[in-house]
Amino acid sequence: MPLPRRSGILLHPTSLPGPHGAGDLGAAAYHFVDWLQVGRQSLWQVLPLGDIGLGNSPYMSSSAFAGNVLLIDLGQLHDAGWLDEADLAAAPDFDGLRVSYPAVIHFRMERLRRASKRFFANASTEIRLLFEKFCSDAHGWLDDYALFKALESACGGSGVSWQDWPAPLARRDPAALADAASLHAEEVGMWKFCQWCFSDQWKRLKAYANARDVEIVGDVPIFVALHSADVWSHSELFDLDANGQPLAVSGVPPDKFSDTGQHWGNPLYRWPAHAAQGYQWWNDRMQWAMKLYDMVRIDHFRGFESYWAIPVEAETAMDGHWLPGPGAALFSALQQKLGALRLIAEDLGIITAEVTALRKRLGLPGMRILQFAFDFNPDNPYLPHNYQSDTVAYTGTHDNDTTCGWWNSLSELERDYARRYLSVSGDWIHWDLIRTASASVAAFAIAPMQDVLGLDSAHRMNRPGLGQGSWEWRFSWDMVSPWHAGFLAELTTLYGRIWQPGKTSLQALKRKPDRNELAPYPCASAESVK
Repeated sequence: MPLPRRSGILLHPTSLPGPHGAGDLGAAAYHFVDWLQVGRQSLWQVLPLGDIGLGNSPYMSSSAFAGNVLLIDLGQLHDAGWLDEADLAAAPDFDGLRVSYPAVIHFRMERLRRASKRFFANASTEIRLLFEKFCSDAHGWLDDYALFKALESACGGSGVSWQDWPAPLARRDPAALADAASLHAEEVGMWKFCQWCFSDQWKRLKAYANARDVEIVGDVPIFVALHSADVWSHSELFDLDANGQPLAVSGVPPDKFSDTGQHWGNPLYRWPAHAAQGYQWWNDRMQWAMKLYDMVRIDHFRGFESYWAIPVEAETAMDGHWLPGPGAALFSALQQKLGALRLIAEDLGIITAEVTALRKRLGLPGMRILQFAFDFNPDNPYLPHNYQSDTVAYTGTHDNDTTCGWWNSLSELERDYARRYLSVSGDWIHWDLIRTASASVAAFAIAPMQDVLGLDSAHRMNRPGLGQGSWEWRFSWDMVSPWHAGFLAELTTLYGRIWQPGKTSLQALKRKPDRNELAPYPCASAESVK
């Protein structure tokens, strides 16, 4: 079926405003959904919601299933009686527009531990039953994850890889694991409590968004971190030696983001081992993801056709080589077990005819990035006149510079080409690209929040290949004016991207807007969401 024309915003929850050093699932997230509704945006694309890892990246999570506990709204824990006023009043003076992860982790984890102790000491029978049901539903990954995190704390922290834990624990001796679970029962319980809180808060936020015709586009990274509960508990599925060390690691060759390629360092999969198990681990992972999201962006889709294997000793990604991925077999297995899946293929980088053929065979929309378009080549697939409807058009992604930053980095010759192609002056280039994406034949048009606000390179989310300074960006509501949502709504209306479940774009256009939608939106008026 053709995809309906829709539009949305790319924003990770950590970038939201909020009082405790980083965005979370609290009041500002609900306010953002309201803002999307006023702007007639029906898609909220987030980045991976898992724990952060090396470089604060959610693509290096300690679990392919667990949520980022730093996203838990402490205010809701206060409302439940598990934190008191003094716990929240003691927050340090965080920098509002950057996430200081060391400070945020220290403050939030201390509060989560306090809340966990009060929960287990005082929670009612009814609430405990809800917690226990969650633990039962998630036991396939939760037990290993919670024990992994507890052992991580006991064995020296995240700086000590699981391969360096005492051998019986690293090799998962059943008796040693049972003893450890008993010894660290309180810590194991705390991590399970945190995952329950995250799941409950996220479920409520998603329901709020869905009730306002906003769907959540999630993100499933293709790889997982070496130091993760998944690799520790399913080492047979990863390309490791007898000591649990990778034989080769992930990355990509030189591309538009890096002249030397990207050296990610994740362990690679043993795809024959996955196939022998009927891709059960992937089935469990995707089933859990579809509980969290309405649709999923599959990261590094080209790696399922063939992936770049980098020797462990290599300093850069340039010395790698291509190896065959599972291809359609993986997705066929998922479809047989889970039915039709709503997926977006992140088909960026070096895309061959074979990768495109796989995406087309699976019926998945691909991605088109406008910042990649203007290289003087009329056949460039990122130029809008080359788009097809089974695509998702972006001004840029979290890995790109902001559009204003990108524009300022271009040569005058490149800017002249873009101005002539777009027939614009370039003085408002961020909105020029948003309009171009909206007007294109692409099914979905998505813009990062930074581009809506017209922000420069200082507000970039991620710089691929750099280990520090990324994933820290936040905005504040006083940066948002009423006309931002109004202009988004105008473009969405003009280009037929209004979406309501069960209605065509034409039917949705004929709906008379509520008078409140036409009033100036008080983006900075609510004290609780500063």
